[in-house]
Amino acid sequence: MKEKRSPQKITTKTAKTSKKGTLLRVLSYVGKYPVALICSLLFAVVTVAATLCVPVFFGEAVDCIAEAGVRWAALKSVFVKVGVAAAIAALSQWLMSLCNNRISCNVVRDIRKDAFQKLGALPLQYIDTHAHGDTVSRIVADADQFSDGLLMGFTQFFTGLMTILGTIAFMLITNVKIGLVVVLVTPASLFVAKFVTSHTHKYFKTQTQTRGEQTAFVEEAIAGLKTTQAFAHEDENEAKFNEINARLEKASMNATFYSSLTNPSTRFINNLVYALVALLGALEVLSGTGFSVGDLTKFLSYANQYTKPFNEITGVMTELKSAFVCAARIFELIDETEETPDTDKTALENAKGNVRLDDVSFSYVKERKLIEDLTLDIRPGQRVAIVGRTGAGKSTLINLLMRFYDVDSGAVLVEGADVREITRRSLRENYGMVLQETWLKSGTVRENLKMGKPEATDEEMIAAAKKAHAHSFIKRMAQGYDTPLREDGGNLSEGQKQLLCIARIMLAQPPMLILDEATSSIDTRTERKISDAFEQLMQGRTSFIVAHRLSTIVNADTILVMEAGRVVEQGTHAQLLQKNGAYARLYNGQFA
Repeated sequence: MKEKRSPQKITTKTAKTSKKGTLLRVLSYVGKYPVALICSLLFAVVTVAATLCVPVFFGEAVDCIAEAGVRWAALKSVFVKVGVAAAIAALSQWLMSLCNNRISCNVVRDIRKDAFQKLGALPLQYIDTHAHGDTVSRIVADADQFSDGLLMGFTQFFTGLMTILGTIAFMLITNVKIGLVVVLVTPASLFVAKFVTSHTHKYFKTQTQTRGEQTAFVEEAIAGLKTTQAFAHEDENEAKFNEINARLEKASMNATFYSSLTNPSTRFINNLVYALVALLGALEVLSGTGFSVGDLTKFLSYANQYTKPFNEITGVMTELKSAFVCAARIFELIDETEETPDTDKTALENAKGNVRLDDVSFSYVKERKLIEDLTLDIRPGQRVAIVGRTGAGKSTLINLLMRFYDVDSGAVLVEGADVREITRRSLRENYGMVLQETWLKSGTVRENLKMGKPEATDEEMIAAAKKAHAHSFIKRMAQGYDTPLREDGGNLSEGQKQLLCIARIMLAQPPMLILDEATSSIDTRTERKISDAFEQLMQGRTSFIVAHRLSTIVNADTILVMEAGRVVEQGTHAQLLQKNGAYARLYNGQFA
C-alpha cells in the first residue's frame, strides 16, 4: 500500500518546478545561436524605433496644416521622412523574421535530434512500458507545436515589449501628466492577462496528453488492422476512438475558450486607455498650455501603438503556454534514465561460445517473481534448445543473454566475463538473432540483408540468400536485390520476411546464434531445406533454439525444459523421453 500524500501540494510544486525548468531548458537551446539572437534583438530595436518615429512625423504634418494653413514644402519633407521610416521598419522586420525562423527551426531540430538519440540509449523496459504512438507524438506533433509557439514568441514578444517601452518614453517626453495616467492604468491590463493565461496551462496540458493518447491508439489500430477486421472488432475500435476524440474535443474547447478570453479582456482595458488619452489630450489643447493638435495626434497614435502589443503579447503568452507544455513532454523523454553507460567496459573479442548463467534471478515486476536461482553452463558449439509453456521464461532468458535486461541477482557470463562488464555493442555483435516476429527496415532488400555485415560483397550476399532459399523470390521481384521494401516489409509475405531475416544471419555468421521460432511462418518443405542450412550454420557455434514445435529440436545437444522461470528438466531428447516427465508430456501432447 503506497503512502497517501497530498495531491494538491505535490501537483503545485511539481508544476512550478516544471515550468521554470522547461523555460531554462528552452533558453539553453536558444543560447546556442547567439549571433542570430543578437541580430534578432537589434533588428527588433530598429523596427520599433522606425515605427515610433512615424507618429512624430504625422504630428508635424498635422501642425503644418492646423497652425498656419497648408505648408506644402514642409509636408513634402514630412512625407519623405515617413516613407524612409516605413521602409526601414519593413526591411528590419523582414530581417528579424529571418533570424527568428532560423533560431526556431534550429532549436526544434536540436531538440528532435536529442530526443531521437535518446531513443537509442533507452532501456528496452521503457519501450515495453510506453505506448509507441505517444512517443512518436512527442517527437513529431509536440515538436511542431512547440516550434510554432516559439516562432510566434520571438516574432511578437520582443517587438511588443520594446514598443511598450518606447511609446512610454515618447509619451513622457511629450507630456508627463498624460503619460503617467497611461502608465498607471496599464497594470489593470497586465493583471487581466496574467489571470487568464495562468488558468490555461492545465487545459493545454490535458489537450497535449490526450492528443498523444489518440496518436498511440491510431498507430495501434493501423498496425493491427487485419486482426481487427478478422475478429470484427471495428465497432469497438470506433467506439474507443470516439471516446478519446470526445475527450480531446473537450480539452481543446476548454483550452481555446479560456485562451480566447485574453484578447477581448485586454482590448477592453486598452480602449479605456485610448479614451482617457483622447479626453485628457483634448483638455490640454483647449487649456492653451502649448499642447498642440499635432501633439494630440502623436499621443493618440502612441496610445494605439502602446495598447496593441498588450493584445499581441497576451495572445503570444497563451501560445507559449501550449508550446512549453509540448516542450515539457519532449524534455520528459530526453530526461528518461538511460541504460547503464558502457564507459570503462571491455569489448568482447574472439568469442568461442562459452556461456554461463550463475545463480540468476530476474523479474519484470519486483512483486511477481519469474526466474529464480537459474544456473546453466553451455560449452562452445553446443545446441541448447529451450522449451516450455507460454510464460515459462524462454524469451526472458534470451533477453538476459542479449542484455536487453540486466539480472536482478547472479550473473550472465560470456567467455568468463560478466556481460555487465562487456560493451553491449560487442556482446550483441557476437549474437545472431532470428525471431518469430520479423523486422525489416524501410530500404532495399540489399540494405536489409547487409545490415549485420555492411562490408559483405554481393557474391557473399547472394550465397547467403541461396542458403536461406530467399534468392529465387528476390530475383522475381521488380528490381531484384535493389527492390525497395515498405515499412516493416509490408510488401512481402510473413514467410518471405522471415527468409530475409534468416539470410541476414547467414551472411553475418556470428559465433553465437539465437533462434526463436525462426521458421514459424515458413511452409514445411522450405523449413526442411532451411533446417539443413541451419545445420551447417550451427556447426561450431553455440546456438540457443527456442521452439514450440518439438520436432525441430530433437537433435539438440541439450534440451532445457522451463516452468515458471526454472529449468525443471535437462538432457537430450531421448533422455528426457525416458524420464517421462514435463518434456515427455509436452512431446506426447504434440504427437500422441
